[in-house]
Amino acid sequence: MKEVACVDLFCGAGGLTHGLIQAGISVVAGIDVDTACRYPFEINNGARFLAGDVADVKPADLKKLYAGARVRILAGCAPCQPFSTYSQRYETLTSPRWPLLYQFARLVKSIRPEIVTMENVPLVEKHSVFDDFVATLQNLGYKVWKEVVDCTQYGLPQNRRRMVILASLIGPIDLISPTHKKPRTVRDAIGALPAIEAGSTHDEDPFHVSSKLSSLNLSRIRASRPGGTWRDWPERLVADCHRRDSGRTYPSVYGRMTWDEPSPTVTTQFYGFGNGRFGHPEQDRAISLREGAILQGFPRQYAFVADNGAAHFKVLGRMIGNAVPVALGEAIGKSIIAHLGVAAQKHQAELKDVSNVCCNPLVA
Repeated sequence: MKEVACVDLFCGAGGLTHGLIQAGISVVAGIDVDTACRYPFEINNGARFLAGDVADVKPADLKKLYAGARVRILAGCAPCQPFSTYSQRYETLTSPRWPLLYQFARLVKSIRPEIVTMENVPLVEKHSVFDDFVATLQNLGYKVWKEVVDCTQYGLPQNRRRMVILASLIGPIDLISPTHKKPRTVRDAIGALPAIEAGSTHDEDPFHVSSKLSSLNLSRIRASRPGGTWRDWPERLVADCHRRDSGRTYPSVYGRMTWDEPSPTVTTQFYGFGNGRFGHPEQDRAISLREGAILQGFPRQYAFVADNGAAHFKVLGRMIGNAVPVALGEAIGKSIIAHLGVAAQKHQAELKDVSNVCCNPLVA
């Protein structure tokens, strides 16, 4: 795999990159506009982080990063907020995030990497920018595979569905078969972590830190059961917005996770008890930053801030929630390796056939 090199556009904290590396693919660089991602990306992956807008990346810059690799992989997950269910009510086509897939396509057209992979929320396929992206790949001669993937089937302990594209100039490509028949659970992922209280930090892992709870929310989480809703609470604890008719249909907030099921989808605000079903299954707090990262597939030792660095919940929550799940990145990487292996075998068989024809006097 030394002749294979990958550049990760919109790399963030390195979820996709880390998964690709675990699969055996060399990631030489990541590009992202969020400079807070530099430390976790570089320290955990040994790859170069380039801060900047993908719209400003020149084809010549990418060619230098690949440094003559025979197989070049261009990977990335453009920010998914414009395509999410929540954002459909607020985002418009004037958002600067909408054209980012077109910038991805621009770079593909310019350098023609042998393999392209893209990941995003399922709703991205309902937008013309997605159709245009796929059409660009097909018009350039890529064999394209695209499908919504259930990440629990690849070992992620979280209910998360993602649209994945794999495209190759070498030949047909697809995602490997599911690796897990039985989903991993919240207990499997974070059950062994030491207990902490709301607003506290574990002595041996500064990233195992939970947000504070008001006295009201502390009473609410104590009244919550795993898998339940705020409808289980005494009337005095129910928020005013949920008493109104417009709020009665939103039960998936202020809830506890369930030990023996995958977690709900981790969002950029998973550290807040009131932001979703992000209450710990039994401790009276929201899940910690470390727990959120583990549910996203990051190894327990993955460093997001330097030693003694401050844990800014908003910044780190965004970084973790926006990440490509590591388990999905690894599945994508293994799929690419399998694809290249098949292509190499086919090439060797073709060479053997040519050799047999040339060396056989009867055929000649």
